[in-house]
This record gives sequence, C-alpha cells and structure tokens, in this order.
Amino acid sequence: MRDQKNQAAEEAERKEKLVEEESAQLARQQARRQTDLAKEQAIQKEQAAKDAKRKEKLVEEESAQLARQQARRQTDLAKEQAIQKEQAAKDAKRKEKLVEEESAQLARQQARRQTDLAREQAIAEDQEARRRKAKNQPPE
Repeated sequence: MRDQKNQAAEEAERKEKLVEEESAQLARQQARRQTDLAKEQAIQKEQAAKDAKRKEKLVEEESAQLARQQARRQTDLAKEQAIQKEQAAKDAKRKEKLVEEESAQLARQQARRQTDLAREQAIAEDQEARRRKAKNQPPE
C-alpha cells in the first residue's frame, strides 16, 4: 500500500509538475507572442513614419520644382519682354531714320526743282533778252 501511496503521490507530483511546466510554457509563449506583436507594431509604426517622411519630402521637392519652374517662366517672360522692347525701340529708330531720310530726300528734290526752275527762268530770260536785243538792232 505504501508503494501505491508513494506511487500515487509521485504520479500526482509528476502531474502537478507537468501542469506547472505547461503553464510556464504557455506563459512563455504568450509573452513571446506579445513581444512579437509589439515588435511588429513598432516596425509598422516605423514604416508609417518613413512613408510619411517620404511623402513630406516628395511634397517639398514638388513645391521646390514648381517654384523653380515658375521662376524660370518669369525669367523667360522677362527676357522675351526685353527682346520685344528692344525690337520695338529698333523699329521706332528705323522708322524715325526713314522719315528723316524721306524728309531730306524731299528737301533735296524740292531744292533741285527750284534750282532747275531758276535755271530755266534764267535761260528763258536770257533768250528773251537776246531776242529783244536782236529785234532792236537793225539788220546789217
């Protein structure tokens, strides 16, 4: 009987030890799962932070690129306006020079006409004077 009692006690002790080991193993597994879950959550949080930072950087780069493009367009526009202004000034100067040349040419033509008219009048007067002189002189 004692052997049975001892055996039963040992069996009970073995079962109790087994239950304790299983409980400890379950506790370790649960702790491991919680640790793994915490690690996974930390990784997800870190990844979300990296994604947010990447998006923020992308937005900043896009803003900077838009600003550079706008500055380039403004510079191009200013250059184009300067070219147009310079071209307009050249055109105005060319027209002014053309008007001056036309005025000078008209003045030269008018002076030439007056000179020609004066010459023709002088010739006509000279011819008239010779005719009168020839008329006034008796034939020889």
